Amino acid sequence: MSHDNGHPNAFGLEKQGFRNLKSVHWNLEAPALYEAAVARGEGHVAKNGPLVVLTGQHTGRSASDKYVVRDDSTESTIWWENNKAMTPGHFEALYHSMLSYAQGRELFVQDLFGGADAAHRVAVRVVTEFAWHSLFIQHLLIPPTAGEHTDFAPEYTIIDLPGFTSDPAAHGCKSGTVIAVNFARKLVLIGGTSYAGEMKKSVFTILNYLLPAKRVMPMHCSANVGHSRDTAIFFGLSGTGKTTLSADASRTLVGDDEHGWSENGVFNFEGGCYAKVIHLSREAEPEIYSTTERFGTVLENVVMNPVTRELDLDDTRYTENTRAAYPIDFIPNASSTGTAGHPKNVIMLTADAFGVLPPISKLTPSQAMYHFLSGFTAKVAGTEKGLGNEPQPTFSTCFGAPFMPRHPTEYGNLLRDLIAEHGADCWLVNTGWTGGAFGVGRRMPIKATRALLAAALDGSLAHAEMRIDPHFKFRVPVAVPGVDGNILNPRDTWADKAAYDAQAKKLVGMFRDNFRTFEKHVGQDVLEAAPVLAEAAE
Repeated sequence: MSHDNGHPNAFGLEKQGFRNLKSVHWNLEAPALYEAAVARGEGHVAKNGPLVVLTGQHTGRSASDKYVVRDDSTESTIWWENNKAMTPGHFEALYHSMLSYAQGRELFVQDLFGGADAAHRVAVRVVTEFAWHSLFIQHLLIPPTAGEHTDFAPEYTIIDLPGFTSDPAAHGCKSGTVIAVNFARKLVLIGGTSYAGEMKKSVFTILNYLLPAKRVMPMHCSANVGHSRDTAIFFGLSGTGKTTLSADASRTLVGDDEHGWSENGVFNFEGGCYAKVIHLSREAEPEIYSTTERFGTVLENVVMNPVTRELDLDDTRYTENTRAAYPIDFIPNASSTGTAGHPKNVIMLTADAFGVLPPISKLTPSQAMYHFLSGFTAKVAGTEKGLGNEPQPTFSTCFGAPFMPRHPTEYGNLLRDLIAEHGADCWLVNTGWTGGAFGVGRRMPIKATRALLAAALDGSLAHAEMRIDPHFKFRVPVAVPGVDGNILNPRDTWADKAAYDAQAKKLVGMFRDNFRTFEKHVGQDVLEAAPVLAEAAE
């Protein structure tokens, strides 16, 4: 086979079972990967330079096609209620089928690190069939230095072959698409999907498995740091404002999606960003918008005029989940190290479409664990196929259930302990509805949310006068300079107080029903942090 060495490496693919390959391209940079992607018909160059690609039938993750190998090493460590099992035999059959498929083909290799903290990073080799996948993962992970490339020895390997179709009978899966993680073999196999996010989230899954044993907390969160070196982390599911609210021009962006919290502080797992760009505007999010006009950015499923090569970020013909992948240094105020100190503030974002939760609340460590394990937000009509007129509660534990190989209480206990150990203030921020539920009320004003966050981050809100919420029992500020006082008490914003009380009791019941699965795994302090069906409070 021929070798195109961007950076030579002594640990060749033959050591990982590959044979009779047509050619191997090692650690190519963006210009060479652009050339290969265009020459191979994988994408097109848009006006101003981004690479536009289509992912076909898979425009998002295939959660139902993800498996973890169940063996002696994982039997007692994996949360099997949340992770689908694959036998070692089926995995080996899948592995050999994929190696057979790869013969005679051209492959692209990237040797990268997951994690900016050298003490806790994992060395990952990503072998891809597509040139643009190689560029994507080079952006999303952290490239070694030239010297590190020479002696790079992968701890984990991801083999990503979108053209391969798995066989349910032979491979123990349910369709022609498969994402299989084998922690004992330190190997991830991805086939039958062109959606590049599967590679990124596979690394997140690996770190979510490895780090808790080292007392390092893996987190599905964004992070930034202020001029006084005060670090803040933002948990939140899609649509809650995690990326928008952490992208503050007055603060340095550490990362937008995945981080660890170690004895050294917070560190980014990634070296880039994977931002939603549907309906993105230059005025509202100028930093992210500018990345769609740069050479190097990979745009997934964005509509492009084939003649003028101009983009239409509002066109949803392929998917609502249009994405941009780019190096983090494309954002002007991004951290050059991907590291920061211990968090001073831990923020959990929720979009409560029921209109019940206050715009900001202060949590104890036990309450923080309760709401972290709950991972609540709400979806509304129009955001997803099949949703009716009523808001739909969504509880995704740890704000990232699909990527949690271990039981949620392992992560929850660790987060609670770290919050208490480092004296972090913890806040629940509602970016959802006020004055009524979805369809009656209005979305929480972004100006008010930013003002409340600013008060939390500068430390003043922690010392403000607080009331106790009668249902959720967390502390809620009574008054905040620059914020309409009525908005701080959700009940006051509803014209029909009885309707608010009924909605609040309904939401409390949803929380309690959801948390039953965790009750036998948590301590009394966390059980006492659960909301209660309180009488209406004037």
